[in-house]
Order: sequence, then structure tokens, then C-alpha cells
Amino acid sequence: MQEKYIPGEVEQAAQGHWQAIDAYKSIEHAKDRNGRDKPKFYACSMLPYPSGKLHMGHVRNYTINDVMYRYLRMNGYNVLMPMGWDAFGMPAENAAMANGVPPAQWTYSNIEYMKKQMQAMGLAIDWSREMTACKPDYYKWNQWMFLKMLEKGIIYKKTGTVNWDPVDQTVLANEQVIDGRGWRSGALIEKREIPMYYARITDYAEELLDYVDNKLPGWPERVRIMQSNWIGKSTGVRFAFPHEIRDNSGALINDGKLWVFTTRADTIMGVTFCAVAPEHALAAHAAQDNPELAAFIAECKKGSVIEADMATMEKKGMPTGLFVTHPLTGDRVEVWVGNYVLITYGDGAVMGVPAHDERDFAFALKYKLPIRQVVAVEGKEYSTEAWQEWYADKENGRCINSGKYDGLGYQQAVDAVAADLEARGIGEKKVTYRLRDWGISRQRYWGTPIPIIHCASCGDVPVPEKDLPVVLPEDCVPDGSGNPLNKHEKFLHVDCPKCGQAARRETDTMDTFVDSSWYYMRYCSPGSDAAMVDSRNDYWMPMDQYIGGIEHAVLHLLYARFWTKVMRDFGLVRFDEPFVNLLTQGMVLNETYYREDAAGKKTWFNPADVELSHDDKGRPVSAVLRSDGQPVRIGGTEKMSKSKNNGIDPQAQIDQYGADTARLFTMFASPPEQTLEWSGAGVEGANRFLRRVWAYGYAQSQRIGAAGELPAGLPEAHKTLRREIHKILQQADHDFKRIQYNTVVSACMKMLNTLEAAKLDDSPASAAVIGESFSIFLRVLYPVAPHITHVLWQALGYAARFGDILDAPWPQVDPAALEQAEIELMVQVNGKLRGSVKVAKEADKAAIEAAALANENVKKFVEGTPKKVIIVPGKLVNIVA
Repeated sequence: MQEKYIPGEVEQAAQGHWQAIDAYKSIEHAKDRNGRDKPKFYACSMLPYPSGKLHMGHVRNYTINDVMYRYLRMNGYNVLMPMGWDAFGMPAENAAMANGVPPAQWTYSNIEYMKKQMQAMGLAIDWSREMTACKPDYYKWNQWMFLKMLEKGIIYKKTGTVNWDPVDQTVLANEQVIDGRGWRSGALIEKREIPMYYARITDYAEELLDYVDNKLPGWPERVRIMQSNWIGKSTGVRFAFPHEIRDNSGALINDGKLWVFTTRADTIMGVTFCAVAPEHALAAHAAQDNPELAAFIAECKKGSVIEADMATMEKKGMPTGLFVTHPLTGDRVEVWVGNYVLITYGDGAVMGVPAHDERDFAFALKYKLPIRQVVAVEGKEYSTEAWQEWYADKENGRCINSGKYDGLGYQQAVDAVAADLEARGIGEKKVTYRLRDWGISRQRYWGTPIPIIHCASCGDVPVPEKDLPVVLPEDCVPDGSGNPLNKHEKFLHVDCPKCGQAARRETDTMDTFVDSSWYYMRYCSPGSDAAMVDSRNDYWMPMDQYIGGIEHAVLHLLYARFWTKVMRDFGLVRFDEPFVNLLTQGMVLNETYYREDAAGKKTWFNPADVELSHDDKGRPVSAVLRSDGQPVRIGGTEKMSKSKNNGIDPQAQIDQYGADTARLFTMFASPPEQTLEWSGAGVEGANRFLRRVWAYGYAQSQRIGAAGELPAGLPEAHKTLRREIHKILQQADHDFKRIQYNTVVSACMKMLNTLEAAKLDDSPASAAVIGESFSIFLRVLYPVAPHITHVLWQALGYAARFGDILDAPWPQVDPAALEQAEIELMVQVNGKLRGSVKVAKEADKAAIEAAALANENVKKFVEGTPKKVIIVPGKLVNIVA
């Protein structure tokens, strides 16, 4: 082997070997050396969007997966680690508009580059299972599943409220609406009602919630809480306020009932107003003869449709001049239009109880509406001057000013009110969910075409299964003037499958969450032309370990769980939940630097382009831009992102230090589930460590090459080295199992320190002990830094003895190596540490006591005979003087 560690050459040699033997191709029912089925383990990282380059978040995510793969494979598992591309979506359309190229061209070019980056990292990916969401052989099954769900009524069509950009002529996602304007055009956004397809995820709400609570023990607690909150089960009462409001034809609007849902039916006697959404039928009716109200409703329709925005936005309202009837008292209740009421939530109306709801309280104060206290808490005095938390206390409250319900607690009052409403035929107890049905239509080009044909005679006609896939043309270049499919004559015009007359295709495409809801199953059935998934899916699924960012904790995981349950109900899979264990890795952080102009606009500079000055304690105090020497502001540590220009190019790190260094640093700097702060010094330190590894292997190559079996009766120095190595191995193995790879790297560093510090002679026994110890070290380091360990393993002759390190047996802790003739005990005097003693392992209480009292430092703190001596076996001696 060569003396100097040259990462590029080492990694080229290792990757060439793996490629030559097709090292990572996975097969079902792989056998061990004894012909028995290996236990399977499916570990998968969330697939990336092919944006152009990998970022350090990718590097961290995939390295975690790779370390797990290699450790489990050495432990006899049949492991699968696949990869694919979440290749549909709006970023490709934006890039197409910016560069004047079709999204397909941009996407495939990025995939090619990012795949090379992944291969440069040495990832154990089975590329024979690669899937790309924008290829017809994949999205054909999105379309097939859509048709099956449509047939069963799980997918349906209805009018939905969307964000409409009147300039770009397109629907925008909530996150693309900034301060009420389109993120790209800057135009004021309108709310529009358009026909859309929805999936009935709400039909599965109870099961989704039940499984979160009871059948996902391998998921992080905070993710389960987030899922539960998003599903948002509420038990309450749905009831109606009767009314006599009629439309222009004289018919009662909504059959003369304004329906609402509440979890606080105990406060029903405190209703002083009702609020309806701007799109509600009563609002539209009232606005016909009220220009001011019509203008207010138009303003509301320009607002956000995001629930989170509703919670924080200024609550505005306007009276309609309409009144409904309180169902229990018969009182007239005024109807308002509120900008905070969503038409898509419940019945698009709420009862206003300002005395006991903080939002209603603020609304009532603003518009001088009555506030009527109907719940009291003993020892508390109510005031309308300012909201207090106890006003909403349902645990300790009792009804007052509520007639027959006075004195009742929360649950008693809810039950009584519900019974009375039900007796009148205008209410009942009901369970509702915050979860809404999933709108899967997108008015965009770059996505899975929805397989529907619109015929003037036959209506909406599903595309026959034999005609799937409906292939998306890849030559369109979006220009910001709406969906280009509406202008693509060849795609748009088609004959109706029913009557044969001229018809047109649906130009909406599917939400990209459809693509990511089942891709991990397609990995298990690569090349399956006859079915969405086949029997190979039954072998690998459910997935044993899923790895990805916390930002996907709700929607992606929820939709994947829903999609799996639908597939189960269709008989396609045999399991209820797709992911047994979930790891949400922390974000990668880096410093930020910027300048701000007079208008407040910030320009961000990459840390590599900035030079820092430090104080005498090493803390940064100022920064200048290298290119012009002028000051920049220190913005603090934030998540690496393009917007803050604080990313680190993984390829640059690989080119400079090698992939093993990048892998080692990202595993060592922080536990996988916590944030990782980038450190150039840390990267250099990781590289120095690998150079030490190579140097030690080179220095010991002759001795290791001549190493034989361990002889009996080793000298004490040899026993000490073995004991330390096996103790560290024991801890490292424990840390591998609990996915704490930062302490695994620490263990490797301790092992190398121990090896370097060992003072052994040139005897065959020394060669044997060093040979064994270094083989253990290389195998423990291998999952984190596979290239350097592979080459050293080969060069030092271990491959000839144990086989390729890929499948070398995981080192086992030798209990005999951990035994020691003497043990060290700490000695405390009156609870304070005063020294330590070494005694024979089998020493009795008297011998230990004598040794402790004979310690010179201990003698200073003990006069005469001690009152008591307490011995904790194997740990310490506590002397009470």
C-alpha cells in the first residue's frame, strides 16, 4: 500500500470494486452461508426533488441511511436501500420559464448530475430499482389508482376554493401567496370556486388517528402529536339556527337552517351573534342589495385560505342585516360576515360566544357586540375589560344565566343541551375532524395527467384502463400564461371513449403528494408492467426504517398512510401502516452574512466569501466581504438555504477532502435527530483523523500482515489493549443499534487513540493482538467511512481471511477480553472523592477496606477508626469518618 492517504484514489478504487461486483443489488429471500433466509430490513430515505445539486441536508440524510445499511448487512441482514426522484412539481415549471426550456429537459439533466453526486458519496443504493415520478411507467399507476378510487367513490369531484392569480392565470398554493399577492406576478390574489377532484381521506380519519395513538411506537413522539393535531378529532354538537330568510325565488335558503358545530354546547345560552364565511349563501344573499357588504366580501375573497393565517390575521366583520333564531331561547341572533370563517371548514358558519371564546371576545369588543357570561368559576370575577384564560375553563366552570342548565358542569351541560336540540329535531352530538378531504387537482402542466375526458354528450368520462398511461407531452415550455396543456392540440383533443364524438382531455394534473404517497412500494416491484406492486412488495414492506426531515411530518406521511390503507382495502397490500420506524433527522445550519440597502432589502453572502475577525476569546466580532473588503453584517446561524446563500456545496467538499471526510463529519458533529452546525474546522478535523487511520495502517502493515491467531497466556499489556478495544466495541455496537452515530465515531477515535498509545513489542503475540484490534476498528469505522476502510481491509490482508468487508462478520465482544485481574475503585470520604485504589478482582470486604484506608491521600481526611465503610461492589468505597 502507498504511504500517503489520497482520498480521490482510495474512493475511485473502492467504488470501482463495488460497481464491478454489483455490490448493492438486492434480491428477495437472500440466503446466508448456511442456506437460510436472511432477515430482511428495508431502510429508505425520503426521495429528493431533482433541483440541480445535492445539499448538505441530502448528504446527512443519505449517510444516516447508508451507515444503517452497512451495519445491518454485516450483521447478516438482507438490506434494501433504494433511491428515486420526486420529479414532478412547480420548481421545474419556474426553471422552465426562467431558462426557456421544457421542464422535462431541466429535470432529466438535474437527475443525471445528482445521481453522479450520490455515487461519488459511495452510497449503497440499488440503482436497479430507481424510479422517476415523471416517467410514464411510474405515473401510469397514479392514473390507474385514480380510476379505481373514482370507481369506489373515494375520489370525487366538487367545487373548491382556490387562490387564483389573475395575471399568471393559474392557481397558487398557499405558500405562494405572500401578503395577499402572487409570489411571482405580485398581483392581488382572488379566491375562486373551480371544479376539482378530491380524495376522501376523511373516511379514514378515525383509523388514521387510532393507529397514530396505538400502532406507531417506532415514530417520534412529536411527529405522532403533529399527526393527531392535524387530524384534529373534536366531539361536539352540530345544530341549526332556524330562519325565514328566502332567496329571490321565495325558497328558504339552506332549508331555513344555519348549521354550526361547537365543542362548547355548554355556552349556547351565551350566543350573541353568528358569523358566516364570505362565500356562504346567506352572505351572498345579503350582499345583493348592500354594495358596502359586497365590497367587503370581495375584499375577504382576496385573503388567504390557510387556517394558520386565519388564526393570526386581523379579524374583520360586517353585519348582514339578517337574523336567525336561537334554537332554545327563540331570541333573534344577528348574522355577520367574518373574514376568519372558512367555507371549507364545517358548515362555513360559527356561533359567537364572546364571553367564553377569545377570538369572539376580541371581535365583540371591536364591533361593540353584547358579551353575555354563561359560565362561572368559583372565586373568579368576570370582567369585559380584558380577556382572561379562565373565561374558557371548561374543567372548573359551572353554567350560570342559562336557565334550566344553571349549575351544570361542562359535560353535563353538553349532554343536556344536545338532548334538547335533538328533541327539537335541529341538533345532535357529532364527531368532526379538522382534517379536510385531499384536493388532488392542480391547474399546472408538470404533473401526472388526470385520466378524464370531457364529452359534451357523455359528461366526464374516465379513460379506459387499456389506454393508460395518458402520456404527458414533454415538449411544453410554460410562459406564465396558464397551463400550456390547454394550447397543446395533440394532447387536448381526443375522441370520447363512450360515444366516439370529439371531446377534450382534462388538463389539470395531480398533486405531487400523489407521487410521493407510494413510491417506496414501487422500489419493491421494479419493472412490474402488469401491476402497481407485485409479490416482491409483500417481502419488503412494511418499511423497517424511514428517514427524512421533520418538515414532512404531517402531509407527506399522512397521505402515504392514507394511500396505503386504500391499497390495502383494494387488496393490493397486506399491511395497515407503511413505516414501522421513523427517524426525522435535524437540519444542517450555517452562519449567515448580509448587507442591507436603504430600502431594507438584504443581500446575502456565502460564508466562503466572508472573512471574520475574532476577539481574544475566539468569538466573531466583525466580518468583511473578501472581494471588496467592505463590512457585512453577521446574521447568526440558520438552516442552510438558497435564500440565505449559506449553503455548502457537497461536491466541493468531496473534491477537496473526499467523500469519507464529508460522511464522517456529518455523522460526528451531532446526533442524527438534532440540528448540525456546519464547521470548516470540524471538516478539517475529520480529514486529519482519516489521515491518522491511514498512517497507522501503513505503519503497522508488516506486523498485521504477519499476524496469526491469538496465543494463550497473553502478557498484561496485550490484555490491556484487548480489554480497551472490546470495551469500546461493546459501546459502539450499542450506539449503532440506537442510531447514535455521533458516538460511534467517538468510539472509533477512542479505538485509534488506544492503538496508537499501545506500547507492544515485536513478538508474534503483539502482531496477533494488533491484527485483531485493527480489524475490529476497521469494521466499526466502515459503515461511516466505507472507502478508506475497504482499501485498508484489502491491503492489510483481512479480505483473504474474512472476505470482502461488505459482508465481513460484525466483530463480537469477547467476554474473556473484558475480564481483568485488578479493578479500580474510587474512594470517597464523607461523600467527597479523595482517591482511588486497585485491588484484586476477587478481593473481599476486609482487603478492600484495608487498601482504601492505606491510601496516602485518604489518610489525610480520616482520623482514627472510621464510623462506617460502605463498599459498592466494582465501583467505589465510601468512608464515613
